[in-house]
Amino acid sequence: MPREITAYSNPLIKRVRNLRDKRHRRDEGLFLAEGLRILTEARETGRLPQFLFYARESAQHPLVRALIADVESAGGEAIETVPDILSKLSGKDNPQAVVGVFAEFTRTLDSLDRTSADIWLVAERLRDPGNLGTILRTGDAVGAGGLILIGDCVDPFSVEAVRASMGALFTVPVVQCD
Repeated sequence: MPREITAYSNPLIKRVRNLRDKRHRRDEGLFLAEGLRILTEARETGRLPQFLFYARESAQHPLVRALIADVESAGGEAIETVPDILSKLSGKDNPQAVVGVFAEFTRTLDSLDRTSADIWLVAERLRDPGNLGTILRTGDAVGAGGLILIGDCVDPFSVEAVRASMGALFTVPVVQCD
């Protein structure tokens, strides 16, 4: 049975809100993803959030119900809340119907099977999260084996980069290296 949180002062709301900051994401090993499309894409790749926050009004949508069921069956927690709290979590005035908290999934250069694809994307010192999202979506569209980020690049798990990827973060492997 999903629990309900409607208070801004709830410790979990404060903890999740802090994930918008890189330092807290690194400390926790968690990141935020928002929107039904992105969370459905993640679900289709086998990645489920540890926490799923959803608006009370969206609870009857079939995709939201499927997410709730899958998250709970995988041992995660589904939390019903109000749009104002979703707005606080996402940092947007017009929040999406769902916000998920995922474990970061990092890969190393050595873990990539370079023979698995004909196309690999490489970016050096990529700074803009919107550009990262565009590159990930393009890589997804052309069947790239992954994206290799070299040097001081934008955090692929930032809220802005995840949003810009429109779910491609879950389908295109990303490696960060020097």
